Amino acid sequence: MIVQLAGRHLRPRNLTTELAARLAEDVTQGRLAPGQRLPTEQALMAAYGVSRTVVREAVSALRTEGLVTTRQGVGAFVAPDVRLRPFRLDHERLRSISEVVALMELRMGVEIEAAGFAAERRRAADLRAIDRTLGEIDRALDRGDAAVDADFAFHRAVARAARNEHFPRFLEFLGRFIIPRQSVRAGQGGPAEQAAYLRRVQAEHREIRLAIANGDPDAARQAMRAHLSNSRERYKAIGAAENRRRRKAAMPQKGGTP
Repeated sequence: MIVQLAGRHLRPRNLTTELAARLAEDVTQGRLAPGQRLPTEQALMAAYGVSRTVVREAVSALRTEGLVTTRQGVGAFVAPDVRLRPFRLDHERLRSISEVVALMELRMGVEIEAAGFAAERRRAADLRAIDRTLGEIDRALDRGDAAVDADFAFHRAVARAARNEHFPRFLEFLGRFIIPRQSVRAGQGGPAEQAAYLRRVQAEHREIRLAIANGDPDAARQAMRAHLSNSRERYKAIGAAENRRRRKAAMPQKGGTP
């Protein structure tokens, strides 16, 4: 099978990322079949208007994703089973409200249960670690900071208290991008509104901590569910407001010249 490449020049935003995304789409959509050799470097350079370095970096990224394999002196080939590629997050897409909401829902499936297990299994050292993160958040908020790192540290501390290494490893894999205000700035209101919101978030954190300290798994799950649900609904509302603004901006203006 021959893949048609002509006329697909890339935007200059990030050539390596964009080329890797285009090739990944060709693989996942079946335009490049398992075991098939990728077009040569020269063909990709001509088709996309990029340098040899960009091509090689894009192929290297696909190899990291498990989508292609390379053979010394022969070329790059589509992996035999692309379904086995590792789970990844596209951090660029996390600037989209819809992707932030989707990630919140994924977190709910993991962190609610982690909080319940933390209430059953926590040790004194776990509670001290959770308390340290709460103190870090308080100090950051007092400075007028968004407390992204401290917020992430709180969720990791709860996950560690579950005494199952896969919970904190999963959060560490997702990284600090799980805190939506890390990647989405629009529509979050002025400084006073944002500060009030962060204080409410901190109150929710303390409810989670209290349930864990009390050894109440049901209450811990409920507190974590409320915390993540509130955040999800807030960002859904931000997304809806942005959509309304875009629709309004796209409407023809009344009273203009016909």
